Order: sequence, then C-alpha cells, then structure tokens
Amino acid sequence: MGLGRRLGIGALALGLLVASETPALAGNGPAYQDSRRPVKVRVADLMSRMSLDDKLGQMMQAERLGVKSPADVTTGRLGSLLSGGSSQPTPNTPVTWADMYDGFQKAALATPLGIPLIYGVDAVHGHNGLYGATVYPHNIGLGATRDPRLVEKIGRATAEEVSGTGIDWDFAPCLCVARNDRWGRTYESFGEVPQLATEMTSIITGLQGRSLDRPGSVMATAKHYVGDGGTTGGVNEGNTEVSEQELRQIHLPPFKAAVQRGVGSVMISYSSWNSVKLHANSYLINDVLKKELGFKGIVVSDYNGVDKIDGKTGFTPEEVEASINAGIDMVMVPFEWQKFIDTLRTLVQEGRVPMSRIDDANRRILTKKFELGLFEHPLTDRRFLNTIDSKQHRDLARQAVRESQVLLKNENHVLPLSRREKIFVAGKSADDIGNQSGGWTVGWQGTSGPVIPGTTILQGIKSSSSKVTYAKDGTGIDKSYDVAVAVVGETPYAEGKGDRPQGMGLDATDLATLQKLKDSGVPTVVVLVSGRPLDIAAQLPDWAGLVESWLPGSEGQGVADVLFGDYNPTGKLPVTWMRSADQQPINVGDGKPALFPFGYGLHYSRHW
Repeated sequence: MGLGRRLGIGALALGLLVASETPALAGNGPAYQDSRRPVKVRVADLMSRMSLDDKLGQMMQAERLGVKSPADVTTGRLGSLLSGGSSQPTPNTPVTWADMYDGFQKAALATPLGIPLIYGVDAVHGHNGLYGATVYPHNIGLGATRDPRLVEKIGRATAEEVSGTGIDWDFAPCLCVARNDRWGRTYESFGEVPQLATEMTSIITGLQGRSLDRPGSVMATAKHYVGDGGTTGGVNEGNTEVSEQELRQIHLPPFKAAVQRGVGSVMISYSSWNSVKLHANSYLINDVLKKELGFKGIVVSDYNGVDKIDGKTGFTPEEVEASINAGIDMVMVPFEWQKFIDTLRTLVQEGRVPMSRIDDANRRILTKKFELGLFEHPLTDRRFLNTIDSKQHRDLARQAVRESQVLLKNENHVLPLSRREKIFVAGKSADDIGNQSGGWTVGWQGTSGPVIPGTTILQGIKSSSSKVTYAKDGTGIDKSYDVAVAVVGETPYAEGKGDRPQGMGLDATDLATLQKLKDSGVPTVVVLVSGRPLDIAAQLPDWAGLVESWLPGSEGQGVADVLFGDYNPTGKLPVTWMRSADQQPINVGDGKPALFPFGYGLHYSRHW
C-alpha cells in the first residue's frame, strides 16, 4: 500500500486509519477490510454485515449545507455528500476544502462498519468551485478544438486539482447533444452532433486515469442521461419529443462510448422523453443503460431530481418508489435526506421496493468505493495541492483557449493584428474575467467581474502590444487608430436563467458600443464571448473581423495569441450558426441555410 490519501493527515486521523487497516494487514479481520481480496468478495462480505439502515444511508447523497455537523454523517450513515455549484467552504481555499473533506470523512469512518463516504462536485471546466483553480474553456469551446487528446489532458489536470482538495467524484462530463441553441446549457455541450460528444469522452479517461485507485484519479459522471439537449424549444428540464430511433441515433451514442470507457457514474436528466420523466423511466435506465449497454457503475439522480417527477414541490412515496425501481442507485437529496431514508425504509418494509433493488444499488456504490481505494486511503492526498494554479495547468488552459477560437470573418486580412498598429479596445467583456468564464465559476450561475484570478482578454492584448487604448464603452475612439477590437457578448448564466426563448441578439450595451466604433470609421474586429451562437446577421456587415471566443475561462492570453497571429486559428464550429433566431432549432443536415455552417472556421494566410 502506498501513502495515497493519507499524506498530510493529523495524528487523530492516522490513528483511525491504522485501526481500520491493522486487521487487513494482519489477515485476521473482516474480508472487506483486506485489500488483497477481490472487490467482489469485499463487497459481498461488507453487505452481509450491513443493516437496512446502513444500506439506505449508502444510497443518500446530501448537500454539505444540509447536514448540521459531521456527526449527521455518522448518525445518518450517509454514503455521500456534495457541494452544489454555490456551496464552498469559507475561506474558499484548497486547504480549507481538504480539511472540510477530511472532517466529513472521519465522521463516516466512525460508523460501526467504517464505510467511507464519497464526495462529489461539479468540476465542469476545471475545479471551478475553488477560488484560484485553473478554469478551462467550457465544453462548447473544447468541441471547437476537435482535439480529444487535449481534452483528455484537461480531464487529468482537473482530476489532480480536485484530488488535492480531497474530492473523489466529479459530476462531469456533460455529454448532451445540444440541438437548440436557445437552451441555457448549450455551452455545456461539446456540439450538436453525437460524434463530437463521443470523441470528447476522452475527458473521462483523463479524469479517471488508468484505474480509479491511482493517485490523482477521480470518478467521472456521464450526464444527463438522456436527451436533455433535444427538448422542444430548448426548454431547460423540458420534454424531448422524438422517436426512439432518433433518441438512439442522436442522444445515446456518447453515453454508450462513456460506458465503454468505464465511466464510474451516470447522472439522470431532469428532462422527459415523450412526457415521461427520465427519473422514473425504468426502460431507459434499467433496460437500456444497465442491461443493453452493460453499465455497472452508479446511477445517480440530479439535484432534487426525484422531487420533480410529479411537478409538485416535495417528494412523495410514489416518486421515491418510481425512481428507485426505475434503477436510480444514489439519490441526490440535498436537505431532506432523513425524510427520504424514512420514506424508502417504509417502501421496502411494505414490499413496494424490493430488497433486491436496494442490494443492487449498494453493490454498485460499494464497488466504486473499493475501486477508488477509499477503504485504504480515505483522506485527502495533499500531494496534489501544489498542482492547483500550477504553471503547467495554466499553460494547458491557454493552449485550449487558442485551439478553441473560431475565426469566422477576416475582411481585408484585418487579422492577425500587428504590434505596430495603434489598437483601440472596447466592450463590456474585454476586461471582465467573470464574463469570459461564464456560469459554474465559483458560483452556480457565475458572476460578472473579478471573480477568479487569471488573465482577461484585455490583459492578454496589452501584454502582446504596447500600442493599446481601452475604453469599455468605446468613448474616445477616433480615426487615428488602425483597428478596433470589441469584446462583447453574453454575461454569465447557467441552467434555467440561461434559456433564451425570445431574442438571441446582442444587448443594448453591446450595440451602443459597436455603434460608436462604427461611427469612427475604424475597422472593427469583434471578439464574441458567448456560450452559443448569437443572432448577429444584421450587424455582421459592419465588422471587418469576427472571432467566436466562446467562454475561454481564466487564460485570456490565449485569445490574444490568436488575435496577434502567434497561433494560427484552427477552431471549427461545433454548432450551426443561425441567420436569425427564428431558425432555431438549426442543425447540420436539416437543410436550413446557415450564416456559418457546422465545421466552419477560417485560417490566416501563410504570408502575414
């Protein structure tokens, strides 16, 4: 046994671990404590010792804010905790995260059987809930790179930073195939065709490593199963009204690829398929995912997902019965986990949920805990603290930013910019790292402003040229400038808030800034910071150049690398760009005329 997660632990924790490991080392303790035994043997031995309350507790995942103290973990025999998108410890530092994790883990080890918990976070573009972590481009930008090997490296880098704070479970990647850009989660999709999301399942290999028990590995989650990107109108948590053939052709392939890569967990979608909520869909979970695709890992609900089956607030026994029997193994019940345990216990005692279903769920959960090495090394492996904000990870993110930029227009070779030119920079997102990082950045919905450390696009431009003037609203531009760069687009959002059922154009602030630049007569290059294509056809003739930057994250220098020609743009559109919002949904192959087709992306000539 290596030191693993035991590095940096205190004397109390070390004593706990020695006590729990001594029987295994001596070979005279319970089989489940013996790391030399096969996982199946250890799982069977442990389950033979578990009470019904032990088993029900393993199936619960509570929000850390939903437990009054670590003692709740012990008394509730909770199998899992999570930090939601806006649930960070105070202060939000790596060591505070690690200490928090270890405190909860010690509480789990204090249960009669000493079953460690597994802790999950939404690290969807780096360890984005942690202040100071490297924040990578969102998935839509990674889809534009067409670079699965790069994405695998990002998975590994993310896993290291997540591991450094103790966390062992990442609710990523999102493998949705976004078919309507009105959907507020479009940026969480790698693109509009299943092939792109399938290729980018390489991130799972990066997150999980060659085996889950290796240092720096975390369990990945394929989400949201299945069809969440195909809802009518792009409505979040909506209804995907398609045939089974289309569901299988468009939305299922990335999940099949994820299962083949050995993904540890699959999260169920809030959405419905032909008016049946996925959280209650036994056919798609039990028959298709578990039996047909052969998935052996943990099926986890989304946040309060069971509560949403009947569309009313507060989960009912009927919802609990439907979801567990449909094949959900672990239930994300942020705050009412004790009520859920009590409800499920009654359902088991009444025979409405068979004990075989409870055992199947526990077998899957415990198997992953053993495979992760949590029984041997339950506490934080603090060797990985020094990977957080490392130059290596920042350089990788900068590479991802460069590769994700898509050059859409370059009239009269206005790009690349010359360091000899006098450059005017404007736009609300030029010097706003919150805007360029988007949602799920130290907060669920994200925030404008200096929310994380890093390099803004303006800082990147200024570090590339000494002849730069900046005014956020465009004030002060005149004909003395050779070129203007306008960094405009969307402000941060996540699911729900991000849906755009009405217009999809630029806001009044952006349009006013762009008008000032146009009135000056200076050629304008627009850098669009957005989580999806925007309705810009009316303004496009005014622009000499257009670069779609997506949501690049913490390394804005990567945008400047492309603008100044230090890197020739290679990004390709992962989605079809509409001519107008009323074309939505618009996707490759549907015959609708696009402003820019799927796969479009220009390069600079060789002579700049």
